[in-house]
Amino acid sequence: MKVKTKTRKSAAKRFKVTKNGKILHRQQNLRHLRTVKGKRNQRRLKVVKELGGKFASKIKKMMGLK
Repeated sequence: MKVKTKTRKSAAKRFKVTKNGKILHRQQNLRHLRTVKGKRNQRRLKVVKELGGKFASKIKKMMGLK
């Protein structure tokens, strides 16, 4: 009998898995002290980024996909 893997809720809140299996995440350093950061930097931090490599496979395991 196969045991179901539970999803880690902390990972589920922070990452999103697309239909093709890509993992998206939001950039850090945008919560507070925004007056110190430049406008161009803030715009770049708003963009949702794709996660790749070994870390992406670890996140997929956390989400219960692989």
